[in-house]
Amino acid sequence: MDQSHATGGSKVPDKVQEKAPKGLEESLPNSVHDTSSSGTGSGQTHAKTNADGSTDSIVPKGIQKVVPEKLERALPDSIHNTGDHK
Repeated sequence: MDQSHATGGSKVPDKVQEKAPKGLEESLPNSVHDTSSSGTGSGQTHAKTNADGSTDSIVPKGIQKVVPEKLERALPDSIHNTGDHK
């Protein structure tokens, strides 16, 4: 069953909350989507860094830093290049 894992307020649309994986919901800042968790992000990105210092990712840098590494690495390299997929 699709459901949100928010325990408090959320700025995320209901339909998105219902479809988002629990790990993604919990990785969002509680000020955006309150799941009463501290998040499991490492504070860094695992995407490859380009010569100009940018990351090889279309995911916003703030999100890259707060999502769990496992989620980052699960994304296709065409979206968020961690070098894990060929």
